[in-house]
Amino acid sequence: MIPLNDIIVRLLWAALLGSAIGVERAWHRRPAGLRTGLCVAVGAAFFTILSIEIARSTGDASTTRIASNIVQGIGFLGAGVILRDRGGVTGLTTAATIFAVAAMGMGAGAGLFRASGFACLLVLFALVFLLYVENWIGLKPRYMLFRISTDPTVDLVSEVHQCFSSLGITLDNFQVSMAGEKNLIQFDADVSHRKQEKIFAGLTRPGVTVEMLPVERQQQA
Repeated sequence: MIPLNDIIVRLLWAALLGSAIGVERAWHRRPAGLRTGLCVAVGAAFFTILSIEIARSTGDASTTRIASNIVQGIGFLGAGVILRDRGGVTGLTTAATIFAVAAMGMGAGAGLFRASGFACLLVLFALVFLLYVENWIGLKPRYMLFRISTDPTVDLVSEVHQCFSSLGITLDNFQVSMAGEKNLIQFDADVSHRKQEKIFAGLTRPGVTVEMLPVERQQQA
């Protein structure tokens, strides 16, 4: 039987790994934050310990199926955080993170401290560093609805076209109208996070309000 001290150490290590990933998710205001990460990792670790102990006490190696079924259970949990947003599908990264946290927990439960710790570092590298790489290179454009409200004395139409043209962005469904006492410029465009920041900084000023909302791209008939 695994000594109680060893079990406690394994569970604490799993809790630490799950918390590390959970803090990153919570920091970026994503689902499955600190408490979820800790619970998934500790649960997977304890199921793994139980699987080992039951197999040892009964002599039936088939009881290790407890550990294999963790993967299926985590699949259901991960599916719950995948949502259909107006701009596409969201939650895939969080679902994959939950899957990885469960694997770390299983590794901790099996006593593979170095391997599970290294896996945690790899996941944090992907979540933190690669996010900046994606944003910098512009690998993840989103289809956005732009609403630009201006005072009646401000004419931004030509400036908007020039701004987006300089970034190589095509405007769809371009409209100019009045909304109360405000001029309203509205259009859709495919933009990366980095370009969104440039557009917002370049167009926002006193008397001008820029809104960006994710929208569903209309399919051509």
